[in-house]
Amino acid sequence: MDFLIRPAIPTEYEPLGTLTAQAYLEDGLLDYGETDPYLAVLKDVETRAATAEVLVAVDGDHLLGGVTFVPGPGPVADIAQPGETEIRALAIARTARGRGAGEALVRACIDRARATEGCTAVVLSTQSSMHAAHRIYERLGFTRTPDRDWNPVPHLDDLTLLTYELTL
Repeated sequence: MDFLIRPAIPTEYEPLGTLTAQAYLEDGLLDYGETDPYLAVLKDVETRAATAEVLVAVDGDHLLGGVTFVPGPGPVADIAQPGETEIRALAIARTARGRGAGEALVRACIDRARATEGCTAVVLSTQSSMHAAHRIYERLGFTRTPDRDWNPVPHLDDLTLLTYELTL
């Protein structure tokens, strides 16, 4: 592994927000492109970092990607219930893909979940088109939980997020 996984530092929040937003835009994951309301959420790493742990993959001083580890239910969690941690906003720069940074970030979240007192599972939501992410999750032992699938924008019938869980 030629990169390091570590907590993000405040000077990385803005670049990570830009990287995350760009990854979602380039992959066609935002229905409204540059005007999608979720774009602001993706860019706002500072807010996520206030109540969760933001991790980055770096190669020297080059930012490869990041993820948000949510330690349980709260303002940044989408689906975590008591006893669960959550993974949010996993993104890898297009130029850094294929190096294992995405999997390393997910593994770091799993390690943190195992170290969280009372945690019995890690949960996450993902779009149906995020096939590379699904492969990572399934390789690491996550299983689909279709009974928890949900729609963050109820007026859009075609936006159902798939959910996964890793029982610890």
